[in-house]
Amino acid sequence: MFVPHTPAERRAMLDAIGVPDIAELFADIPASLRLERPLALPRPLSEAELLGELQSLAAQNADLDHHPCFRGAGVYDHLIPAAVPQLASRGEFLTAYTPYQAEASQGELQALFEFQSMMAELTGLEVANSSMYDGATALAEALFLATAATGRPEVLLPRTLHPEYREVVATYLAPRGLSWQEVPFNSRTGGMDLEQLSALLGERTAALVVQNPNFLGCVETEAARMIDLAHQAGALVVMVVDPISLALLAPPGELGADLAVGNGQPLGNPPAFGGPHFGFLAARADLVRRLPGRLVGETVDRHGRRGFVLVLQTREQHIRRERATSNICTNQALQALTAAVYLALLGPAGLAKVASACLHKAHYAASRLASLPGFRLAFPEGVFFQEFVLEVPFDPFSLDDELAAAGIIGPLPLYRRLAGEEWKHRMLVCVTEARTRQEIDRLVALMGRGGSCHGS
Repeated sequence: MFVPHTPAERRAMLDAIGVPDIAELFADIPASLRLERPLALPRPLSEAELLGELQSLAAQNADLDHHPCFRGAGVYDHLIPAAVPQLASRGEFLTAYTPYQAEASQGELQALFEFQSMMAELTGLEVANSSMYDGATALAEALFLATAATGRPEVLLPRTLHPEYREVVATYLAPRGLSWQEVPFNSRTGGMDLEQLSALLGERTAALVVQNPNFLGCVETEAARMIDLAHQAGALVVMVVDPISLALLAPPGELGADLAVGNGQPLGNPPAFGGPHFGFLAARADLVRRLPGRLVGETVDRHGRRGFVLVLQTREQHIRRERATSNICTNQALQALTAAVYLALLGPAGLAKVASACLHKAHYAASRLASLPGFRLAFPEGVFFQEFVLEVPFDPFSLDDELAAAGIIGPLPLYRRLAGEEWKHRMLVCVTEARTRQEIDRLVALMGRGGSCHGS
C-alpha cells in the first residue's frame, strides 16, 4: 500500500488537532472490532505478477464468453456489436461529469438528448428523462410521481412483478406512509387476473403497475383492458417493460399507459455482474413537470447555432429534502449513452430482427424442452417473448449445479425467489438471440438426462 505522507507530516497533522496518535482517532470503535495486529499480507507483486494473479482469479468465474447462458430474470445476455463500446468511449462524449455548465458539456448533453428522443419513440410516450439508476428505482420514482399527481396513498403491484422491484418499491413507499397491494395471476396464462384486479381497484388507488412481459416471461395480452380499468378508477398506469420486446409488442403509450419504466441493460450494455446498468422513465407530456432526474432540451444560442441545455427543472429541486419531487439528481450517463449508440446503430429494423430472433429461439427451446418426458410448460395458455417457466420432474437446484459443471449457465430455479410450494420444481428459462441452435439442443439433451448431466 502506498501512503503519501511522511511520518513527520503525520505527526504535524496530529499535533494540529491535538491528538497524541492515530489510534486515538479510532477510539469510538469498540476494541473487539479493531484489528490490533499487523495484517499477514503476501509479498508485493510486480505488475506482470499481479496481472497474472487477477487473470487466474477471473478464470474461476463462469463468464459469458465461454459459457452459454439460459438465465435472464431481468439481466440478459444479448449480442453487442463491437462498434457500440468503441463509439461510446470516444472523447467527444467525455466532457464534464455533471452537465450543469452547458457550454462545457455539449457532447454529453447532445448524447442524452438523443437518448431521451429514442426512448420516447420506443415507449410511445411524449417525453423521457435522461435515465435513472436502474429499473427498480425508476419504478419506485414513477410511483412517487403517481401518488403525488393523484393525491392517493395506495398502489397495486402484480404478483408477477420482478421480486427485486417489489422489494425496492416497498423500501421506498413505507417511509412516506404509502401502501401497496398485490394482484394475483391467472394460473393458466401467467398473466394478471382481471377479475381480482377489478375488485382491488378503488378510490385509494394511485397507480396500477403492469409488467409486460412479467417476471415469469408471460406477455400481458389483456394490458389494454387493465389500463382501461385503472383509468376508470382514476388511477395512473405504470408499465414495466423490456426495451427489446418493444420492437414487437405494442408500446405503453399506444396501449394508453401514463408512464413506462424499465432496465435499459439489454440495449448494448453487458450483464456486468448485475451492474452498473441504467433505468429509463418515460411519461405523458402533462406529467413532465413531475418527472424526476434530468431533462435535456434543444435550443439555439444568440448566433442561431443549435445547442443543448438542461430544462424545466433547477438543480435545487433535487436537494429540497421532503419538499423535493425526487432526490435523484444524476443518472447513469455512460450506460444511457451506450444504449443510444446501440439503438442508433441497429435502427428500428435491426432492433426488430433482434427481438424476432429472441422470440423464435425461445419458442424453439420451449417446444423441445416441453416434449421431454415429465417436463411441461407451467402456463400452457400463456404467451411469452424470450422467457418461460418450465416444470421439471427433478430437483432444479441439482440440475443447476450439474449444468454449471457441464459448462452451461442454466435456467433459474424459482423456489428461492418466489414463495409457495408450487415453485418447487419450476425453472425460468431465458433464450435470447445470442444462443445458437446447437447450444439449445445441448441444453435439451442435458436436461433430458435428468440427474446425469455431470461431466458431459
